[in-house]
Amino acid sequence: MEKINSSPERYTFQKERYIKRCEEKGKKPSEDYLEMYKTWREQEAEKIVDPDWQKDNMEYDLRSTQWICDKVKQSDSYAQNLYASMCNRDFIKNDVWPILTEETWSCSWRHAGGIIADMQEKGDYIDWYCSGIMEEGYEISGFVTEGTITEEIEQDLLKLGWLVCPQDDK
Repeated sequence: MEKINSSPERYTFQKERYIKRCEEKGKKPSEDYLEMYKTWREQEAEKIVDPDWQKDNMEYDLRSTQWICDKVKQSDSYAQNLYASMCNRDFIKNDVWPILTEETWSCSWRHAGGIIADMQEKGDYIDWYCSGIMEEGYEISGFVTEGTITEEIEQDLLKLGWLVCPQDDK
């Protein structure tokens, strides 16, 4: 089986914030609520080895392809550009059947942030979530707004076997 990059901190941000809120209120965290976060990690571990989940899944292709994981680890600008490309966009596997059946892949902004954290093998979705929303005077060099596809990202996704679907102007 190919290695699938995963962040050890994945699914910890919300749990840690919940525990902190409980502490601030002087309350004991609910064990059921804490168990929910453990369940998410267990579901993730089961999902990533499922061949049905892996098939025509851009997340699997991204997290299991060493060269693109290396690019994400080496450059926060590249990582953010890849995150931004997944927001508000659809992708289709560059293969006959997915194209004929119009089977597209997409994800939420939070999930896109989680994919980048997994590819870097550190952090959680919150490290990338809304990173392209820029205020005047607070712009990070090389970062782009959510939904933007840079030429480099488009070419790398094509190398992975994925096409960017045209956006509907509705």
